[in-house]
Amino acid sequence: MSNSEEQKSFTSAPINWYPGHMAKTKKQIIEDLKLIDVVVIILDARIPRASQNPDLQEWTKEKKKIMVLNKSDLAEEKKNQEWIEYYRKQGISAVLTDSNTGKGIPETIREIEKVGQERKEIEAQKGRKGKSIRVMVVGIPNVGKSSFINRITKKSSMAVGNKPGITRQKQWIRVKENIELLDTPGILWPKLGQEEVALRLAYTGTIKDDVLEKTEVAFYLLKYLLEEKRENVITRYSFTKEEIEEIMNREEYPENENVLEILHQIGRKRGAIVSGGRVDEEKVANLLLEEFRSGKLGKMTLETP
Repeated sequence: MSNSEEQKSFTSAPINWYPGHMAKTKKQIIEDLKLIDVVVIILDARIPRASQNPDLQEWTKEKKKIMVLNKSDLAEEKKNQEWIEYYRKQGISAVLTDSNTGKGIPETIREIEKVGQERKEIEAQKGRKGKSIRVMVVGIPNVGKSSFINRITKKSSMAVGNKPGITRQKQWIRVKENIELLDTPGILWPKLGQEEVALRLAYTGTIKDDVLEKTEVAFYLLKYLLEEKRENVITRYSFTKEEIEEIMNREEYPENENVLEILHQIGRKRGAIVSGGRVDEEKVANLLLEEFRSGKLGKMTLETP
């Protein structure tokens, strides 16, 4: 993998990852918002900025919002609190959740009731007492939206999976007597213009692995980890600090060749070898991405407020 090839992959034309059905989804969401009191935006706590559809702020500007930082168990606790504080300073409710265990779900329900109360009071003044708080749940694919809905409704009838974009049909679900919830398909945006955003979405599995070259994504992830989270790499893959530093400081290597050397070292340590003793880069890429996404490389937050 040459340096020029790496640069070309992510910095040329913006990545178009917008399937045909997304335009229809966008139109439907904008139409459905007329019925809604509270919008719950599901984010990936590791990348709260990159995992939010930038168009949502415009579509929902007249609505009360709750930011749900899901997968918070995979993110750094200190950074989780910084993000909660960041939203609250803007007057936006925010909650930490882990949909796999149900952590944060009761807090989310309380926050919906609190935020929806103002709307209920307005309705009551118009003589419409007893009306439910109508909630829309939105989020890009693979942030755990379906798992969140299953938890909050105590059901497991929805299609949930790791493949981005698995949730399809629109459906209303009653959460409590006073809360009705509208699910929506995961909504993307047309162009990924920023290399940094594209990479973060690829690291966490939001962009399908067949949209970008997986070995390149793993390479950039490893480069990031070596720069920002080196201890995690050392611990997980049984390096010594001196080994990593010696490879990273080799002046005879062209730019980024040292990162590739460490990728190969990980492959050798994990037995990702093909005939002739060559390292199977794709196998190492799969390993690295799976271990990052599952939290085996440690809790990590890639963005700060």
